[in-house]
Amino acid sequence: MQEQYQPQTIEENAQKIWMEQHCFQAVENVNKEKFYCLAMFPYPSGRLHMGHVRNYTIPDIIARYQRMLGKNVLQPMGWDAFGLPAENAAIQHKIPPAEWTYQNIAMMRQQMMRLGFAYDWSREITTCDPHYYRWEQWFFITLFEKNLVYKKNAEVNWDPIDQTVLANEQVIDGRGWRSGALVERRKIPQWFIKITAYAEELLQGLDQLPQWPEEVKTMQRNWIGRSEGVDIFFPVLDHAEPLTIFTTRPDTLFGVTYIAIAPQHPLAALAAKNNPAVQHFIDDNRNIKTAEADMATMEKKGIATGLFVVHPLTQQHLPIWIANFVLMDYGSGAVMAVPAHDQRDFEFAEKQGLPITQVIQPPNNNWDFSQQAFTTEGTLINSDKFSGLPSKAAKTKIIQHLEQANLGKLKINYRLRDWGISRQRYWGTPIPIVNCATCGAVPEKNLPVILPEKVTFEGVTSPLKTMATFYETTCPVCGKPAERETDTFDTFLESSWYYARFACKNQDQSMLDDRVNYWVPVDQYVGGIEHAILHLLYARFMHKLMRDEGLLNSDEPFLRLLTQGMVLNNGIKMSKSKGNVVDPQPLIERYGADTVRLFIMFAAPPEQNLEWSDSGVEGAFRFLKRLWAFAYENRELIMRENYLGKKTAADIVWEKVNAAQQDIYRQIYHILDQVKYDYERQQFNTVVSSCMKIFNLLLKIPTAAAPDQDIRSHILHKGTSILLRLLSPITPHITQQLWQDLNFTGLIIDAAWPKPSEVSLAAQTVEWVVQVNGKLRGRLHLANALDEAALLMAAQAEPKVAQALEGKEIKKVIVVPGKLINIVVA
Repeated sequence: MQEQYQPQTIEENAQKIWMEQHCFQAVENVNKEKFYCLAMFPYPSGRLHMGHVRNYTIPDIIARYQRMLGKNVLQPMGWDAFGLPAENAAIQHKIPPAEWTYQNIAMMRQQMMRLGFAYDWSREITTCDPHYYRWEQWFFITLFEKNLVYKKNAEVNWDPIDQTVLANEQVIDGRGWRSGALVERRKIPQWFIKITAYAEELLQGLDQLPQWPEEVKTMQRNWIGRSEGVDIFFPVLDHAEPLTIFTTRPDTLFGVTYIAIAPQHPLAALAAKNNPAVQHFIDDNRNIKTAEADMATMEKKGIATGLFVVHPLTQQHLPIWIANFVLMDYGSGAVMAVPAHDQRDFEFAEKQGLPITQVIQPPNNNWDFSQQAFTTEGTLINSDKFSGLPSKAAKTKIIQHLEQANLGKLKINYRLRDWGISRQRYWGTPIPIVNCATCGAVPEKNLPVILPEKVTFEGVTSPLKTMATFYETTCPVCGKPAERETDTFDTFLESSWYYARFACKNQDQSMLDDRVNYWVPVDQYVGGIEHAILHLLYARFMHKLMRDEGLLNSDEPFLRLLTQGMVLNNGIKMSKSKGNVVDPQPLIERYGADTVRLFIMFAAPPEQNLEWSDSGVEGAFRFLKRLWAFAYENRELIMRENYLGKKTAADIVWEKVNAAQQDIYRQIYHILDQVKYDYERQQFNTVVSSCMKIFNLLLKIPTAAAPDQDIRSHILHKGTSILLRLLSPITPHITQQLWQDLNFTGLIIDAAWPKPSEVSLAAQTVEWVVQVNGKLRGRLHLANALDEAALLMAAQAEPKVAQALEGKEIKKVIVVPGKLINIVVA
């Protein structure tokens, strides 16, 4: 065993062993419990930064821990390789996107290997590989033939710089998320997948995901936006067709004073025919912001159309206004405006001098309707025969009345809109459709439709649109000359099913095979909360589509979800665009990958933001050096156990053992129990702090002459064995080398989780409630027989408890045996 800790040599040796012995290559084994651990795969943008390191270290720790529990673990890695950045780089650096992408993949793969991530590289996927996207094209055609795919002219967010369609969430303050250009509204032909056909199942399925963060589920519920209400038919004067308006508040129907329609509504175009002012307003508001936050805060603008509707119950004539806060793609693009009971309608009515009619009485009757709208439920007034009813009962009665009179119809509405998958850019999966003047849009027969990789860019326009060798073809149906679709798929499509393909990457005869039902669903998925809505929603949707096609047999793709916090540098999220990234490579070269991994995990719980700290890295390195020095200095005593013959705790007459040694032995096993609990709840920062406690206990083992020397050797041997195993998921290289040098059996990655000691855990482990001044601050799983000092030490290690104790003096500790620890502070 070498005397000095040399991380470069140690880490190179460990990685060589893992590679030569194919340690992380997963094989299906029906006789063993599987565990599929997956991080959201990265876009190959170049070098890793510390945000990446944290993102991929967290699932690596989880995968290694689950392997210690005896499970058959799969942890693959791949590349979300298509997308705009590669095109932008191609334009800037005069290099084809494919070449730029493959260079970045090679660089990032090497960095990941250097960090010691336990990936099964034999399953590596690159989404720009035709072997991958051919099955995406096949599945698109399958959905097309089932009428789940269609093409229509749609008004979209258009980025004039990037020359492509943007989803609503890609529009930030009215500008494109990458280019920063002011977004325009355009109507162009687009391909859509009918995600709305699965809206209710996607909503209900969230209730079957108890191990997802509530925040994420709430975001998805809001995005799906289920609402129960009624379609109300408002006759339009001098117009044959009534205006259908959906509302969830039929109890406010008698308070409608005007109708507001979107600038893109057909009635707006009708009004503009003979009114230049209306046409001018429509033109000025084509590019309105569509994000909900923008809609809530932007100035409310509008213009009267000169058209009127008839109120279905009062027969009153109500004016139709065009308003910039009404979206064409929600409901029918029209709203019944009730300014007394909707704040947006109130602000508009105030500005335009429109009537405000109260029809809901607040419970305390103390609302100032001249200042703001009363938007909650109450008792109806000024509502004809429905006056006096509470809002809930009134809704039912009014809907019944409207249906009986054929003036309305009960309806469930969704905010969710069908998934627009067309992108007018080059670097993406070609849409496998041939456009024929005779037959229309027909599917390609020969797959894959391969994206040509040797291209040159002139401006930002897709090269496909000028490559006759790509788009000129013949119709698969009639054989006449035709043109291939030059739009490519939204890259969200590639990332919506990759997790399933990892299960059977080498399958070349079908999209998936039976192996997917062994591995999927993913047991643990890890990624940023910025993907909470679209990526996760699209993946859930695609999973259900694949299930209904008989490709897999589960309902949801990801059982447990961890959304890790960001890595901050001086309080700002690390990103290349902000120029504040910390490159891990120099740190790895100086301190080793284990130090970087240890600091990343110790600095903050996974779900919280982490503030970068150079001194914290130094501290992590010092700990690993101390651990190595301790093992070197005590190597003979630690290994002596092997020569004496393995002792068990039951072989020792504990009544004759030094009291200090007994206490240390018991504490090690008590901490082991807590670490198991912390690994399960994925609080890796407290795992590290517990390992440091065990290390400090090992340092305190008193020296003694025989026969106590045998006991000391036994405790050192057991304690070191436990410590190395607890640390190994976090710092896998140093623990592997020490395991080997101290003559423990086999590779540490094959070592099982430590078993509890029949002596130290003779007392039952129970859950302790931890309070500070009577307020709940945490829960701990500890032995029932711990003394007050040990309980206090364990409680103080809890982050929320430590926060509550910071800067305060402990006056008293109240212990209810086996139940409660209440720390009283001044």
